[in-house]
Amino acid sequence: MIRVELRKLLTRPRTWVAVGLLCLLPAIVAVFLAVTDVAPRPGEGPAFLSAVLANGKLFPAAALGIVLPLFLPVAVAVVAGDAIAGEAAGGTLRYLLVRPVGRTRLLVAKFVSVVAFLLLSVVAVAVTAYVVGTRLFVPVPGSPAGIVTGLSGTTLTARDLAVRTLLVILYIAWSMVGVAAVALFLSTLTESSLGAALGALAALVLSQVLVTLDAAASVRDYLPTRYWLAWVDLFREPVLWHDVQRGVVVQGAYAVVLLGLAWANFATRDVTA
Repeated sequence: MIRVELRKLLTRPRTWVAVGLLCLLPAIVAVFLAVTDVAPRPGEGPAFLSAVLANGKLFPAAALGIVLPLFLPVAVAVVAGDAIAGEAAGGTLRYLLVRPVGRTRLLVAKFVSVVAFLLLSVVAVAVTAYVVGTRLFVPVPGSPAGIVTGLSGTTLTARDLAVRTLLVILYIAWSMVGVAAVALFLSTLTESSLGAALGALAALVLSQVLVTLDAAASVRDYLPTRYWLAWVDLFREPVLWHDVQRGVVVQGAYAVVLLGLAWANFATRDVTA
């Protein structure tokens, strides 16, 4: 069943359209930066965007920072929201369950395919950004090509940069697991994939608004979007692990709870479509 869902994911044109659009946005930003040679001031705009003119090897981190707040969650929410609701709306869910496939197994297969999509998206953005960044932005004259500067002002070797970028990819992908869990849970409640996706996005927008409110300080640390930007701490020296670890735990808690609710609802749901 998992193999079938992965095959469906990889053979759907909309999968590659979504991944392509996610990769296109940072590429457009890179072209404008390269043409104008004007980057945001340090501390303004997505992380590292002000530094990519000096070394394009930082652009994968900047690109992930560009797509993380909005575009990546939208893509994940749409795919996860369509997982169950899309089958129900298309009239195929009932036929899937007629086959000797348990509901739990089907739900797990759907979730695995969503996780595969978000991993594919994050890796594709990082790889595309690396290719574009290293082609458009070269190190400043006189600086070693294999060394870049982190947020703490210390130099990072090529190996350090590769390891930390890999950790960023894994952390951002894990952060999107929470989004997938919200949308998948809502997908088991409705036959409208659009409704499930919009519901997940509404929850994330609410979380982002509450994170900025002092009145919500008592619940801020438990909101799903609270630690999304903690990946920046992976480029400090020494690495500040506190928020990264909290982000991993919070996303894990949301994933466990919401996937449990999705299973409880789907396992007892009267499927008529």
